[in-house]
Amino acid sequence: MNALIPLYVVIPLASAFIMAILGRLIKNIGKVVVVVELLFLTCLTLFFMLKSQGTLVYRVGGFPDVGDIPIAIYMVMDGLSKLLLLIISAVGFLTALYSVSYTREYTAERKFYILFSLMIAGMNGIVISGDIFNIYVFLEIAAISSYILVAFGVEKHQLEASFKYQVLGCLASLLILLAIGFIYWGTGTLNIADISRQLPYSAPFVKFVSLLFLVGFGLKAAIFPFHAWLPDAHSSAPSPISAMLSGVLIKAIGLYVIFRLFFSMFALNADIAMTIIVLGTLSMIIGGLMAIGQWDMKRLLAYSSISQMGYVVMGVGIGMLILVRNGSQTIAAFAIFGALLHLLNHSVFKSLLFLNAGAVEYRTGIRDMRKLGGLSEKMPITSKTSLIASMSISGIPPFNGFFSKLIIILAAVQAQFYWLAFIAVAVSIITISYFLKFQKYIFYNKPGEYDHQIKEAPLPMSIAMMILALLCIMLSLMVIPSLRDQFIFPAVNVLIKNLQYSAAVLG
Repeated sequence: MNALIPLYVVIPLASAFIMAILGRLIKNIGKVVVVVELLFLTCLTLFFMLKSQGTLVYRVGGFPDVGDIPIAIYMVMDGLSKLLLLIISAVGFLTALYSVSYTREYTAERKFYILFSLMIAGMNGIVISGDIFNIYVFLEIAAISSYILVAFGVEKHQLEASFKYQVLGCLASLLILLAIGFIYWGTGTLNIADISRQLPYSAPFVKFVSLLFLVGFGLKAAIFPFHAWLPDAHSSAPSPISAMLSGVLIKAIGLYVIFRLFFSMFALNADIAMTIIVLGTLSMIIGGLMAIGQWDMKRLLAYSSISQMGYVVMGVGIGMLILVRNGSQTIAAFAIFGALLHLLNHSVFKSLLFLNAGAVEYRTGIRDMRKLGGLSEKMPITSKTSLIASMSISGIPPFNGFFSKLIIILAAVQAQFYWLAFIAVAVSIITISYFLKFQKYIFYNKPGEYDHQIKEAPLPMSIAMMILALLCIMLSLMVIPSLRDQFIFPAVNVLIKNLQYSAAVLG
């Protein structure tokens, strides 16, 4: 079973190669290859989740350790990796299905799917990498692909957004590479499990490197105050790419690595935990307030992503701080469970919202909500699925977002962080307000400035939206103990039992 782990990188890379070679000869091969590739990876991930337990390790090349130093490239799959791989593969599959119709307006469809597959390979590689340098390598593969995809329409605003994204992305990569250099200089190894054995628990060196990583990956995750690139990039990109950036990319190349490094590589630290809580709280507030004033529907969704990721960061920060203070592991696990459940939920409802916005723009050519309206009857599938996603992200029961937000709020109360619980509730009310605006002006207002003969989005786009809407309802079942223990709690245990990572990987 361990030998299947490299497939998460090999299959997308091989698919990109096949599309590059055969795409000139066989029309539309990219559409078929990417959809099949991601469906297979989704099924493979579900197989791992249901059939394997504990931590699986695959050493590329099979090189034995030299003394106590692991020199092989380690690919590691544990509960946290599986959760992220499921998000990447499932959302990627539905986004690729949606793109089958959406990309007809582009003259370079073949290149779109090649870059899409490379981005998937990069994100998968980050999630299964057991050493920090290969995380950096795969991060660059995913990031460079996303830079190009943001500018894929080659319009002025897309090129400008991509340039801003590249500048800040390159700054983040520089900080990350600098931190990796310091780690290697201080420990002589790049393996995460080995580094965790050698780093001193408390030293100025460790705090400095921690800060470099937090800023670098904070930029990749677009948490406040490192979020400047996100509103332009997410709103300017083609809508399937907006869905991937917001629903998947900022989690895989940003939040996942922060959680992995600060739980599995560094010793838990109260200062870092407080910093993470503060950043998460500020992201919730600032992102929500900025979203209220937006009239471009995709910019509203982009700022909303900053706010919703704040819930995830705050929840994990609360769990980390409880563990540092030797508090109740049950409450810490509860907070982290809520955060990871919201991570999963957000990938579904935010991807759906960007696909809804893309369907509206695809038919009307308009993104300004003031020029839209009356689309509920003309685009019923888009309207109804958008309403489900809006209720989910606003935390309305019985949709999935309600349960993850409620768990985070209850965990904050149990941990006696009453102000954090109050802020989380207040931000949820703010979220309701701007999604009421989103629904009213796009779907239920008077008909706007567009061709009134428009019709529903094409079938592949509609199917993808309906499946995501169904998931917004079904993921509420993740609070059921049997499903929770099968899909989410293995990831929670990886973070709670952080001291066991090194032993699980190196023995």
